Amino acid sequence: MALSRSARLAALTVAAASFTLIAAAPAPTPGSDGIGDPYFPQLGNGGFDARHYALDVAYDPATDRLDGRTTLTARATQNLSSFDLDLQKLTVTGVEVNGRRAQFSRSGDEIVVIPRTSLRKNATFTVTVTYGGVPEALSGPIVFGSDYGWMKTTDGVFVACEPNAASTWFPSSDHPADKATYDIRIKAPKGLTGVSNGRLVDTYDTDKGTRTVHHWRESKPMATYLATATIGTFDVKSGRTPAGTPIYVAIDPVLANSNTVDVYAVTAEATDYWASVFGPYPFEETGAIVDDMPQAGFSLETQSKPIYSAVRSESTIVHELAHQWFGDSVSVEQWKNIWLNEGFATYAQWLWTEHKGGASAHDSFLAGYNSRPANSAFWQTKVGDPQRDTMFVSAVYQRGAMTLQMLRERIGDKAFFKLLPTWTKLHRYGNAQTSDFIALAERVSGQQLDDLFDTWLFTTGKPSL
Repeated sequence: MALSRSARLAALTVAAASFTLIAAAPAPTPGSDGIGDPYFPQLGNGGFDARHYALDVAYDPATDRLDGRTTLTARATQNLSSFDLDLQKLTVTGVEVNGRRAQFSRSGDEIVVIPRTSLRKNATFTVTVTYGGVPEALSGPIVFGSDYGWMKTTDGVFVACEPNAASTWFPSSDHPADKATYDIRIKAPKGLTGVSNGRLVDTYDTDKGTRTVHHWRESKPMATYLATATIGTFDVKSGRTPAGTPIYVAIDPVLANSNTVDVYAVTAEATDYWASVFGPYPFEETGAIVDDMPQAGFSLETQSKPIYSAVRSESTIVHELAHQWFGDSVSVEQWKNIWLNEGFATYAQWLWTEHKGGASAHDSFLAGYNSRPANSAFWQTKVGDPQRDTMFVSAVYQRGAMTLQMLRERIGDKAFFKLLPTWTKLHRYGNAQTSDFIALAERVSGQQLDDLFDTWLFTTGKPSL
């Protein structure tokens, strides 16, 4: 068929336009080795957005060896010639991109992956990493001077990874700004239970009946540090809260007789109460993992099932459950915003005491305020930017909570208790920063609040009342 002159001209125009677009497309370049967090410059990775992790981990408590296979589904956010993943200490034996073997190299705690063909911007791709070794817990001043991450127990492992230890057991974009959904399959010797996030979707024996796999699925976006694969001997109780949320509580039987708190009952009650104050419970299941791990000395708000290193007080349980809204569903954009997690969960403890007929939140505020003299080091932390090694000092918790009480008294209960569920709804399953909260507080209250937040979050010294 012959083309008319006008048709030929149109075809040439389209071809020229297509050539211009191709010529204008940027050449593939490497993704950055970090997401840009000032506290942890190399945490997370640039050039892609993590969407889903399929984690297959096999753990042998006798040797402390972990063998893993992680498949990450991601979307390229630029034309990529290579990209990084975070992985600490463990040995990588193979990498595939879109099912094809890829080149890789190590640079400290970074894996540099070079796919056979470059990845186009907005393309969805998979990267599968096979790896193994003996995971090493992290230490240092950050987490109260405690070890954290992948920690061996007498019968298994206790896994609590805030802020930067998820990459001690699986390759990832290890920063809360890059959240994803998860399937986590935990293989361990028969008789042990692997407990993780979300809901248990399958349990089956393998390796001629010598090992058991527990398959968990977290269908809501989750920050890497909130993932767990805790393994041990557990007494498990499951059911539903009075309001109908599924609940799964696993308790190490070693602790059963020393338990002065009904973890199951408090978890159920607090989950339902916070849903009435903070907005609907954000995940498919609530619960707890209580393990015999005194060396850890802390608890963590692992998504859907906070993990406790021993039986804790009722107040600790309500703190970790409040984090399901403040920290887990609404996650920090950068780690300097950590008061949005800890200040809110600490204030929730004050609200719980008030709810139970104890001291009012105002009285809890005054008790903390009056107990610390003006020359106390407590007042020298800038809660809105506490610095990496002091990001979990008590001021982040207590002065953060004091900030919220001052806000409540400034704008009144009606606006304050409208603000909290509005915040959790607006940023549900996402990330936010302090400036976002200040802007929303001003919008909800109709007041200018810069002076309050400047004084309580960003100015050292004891504020006057």
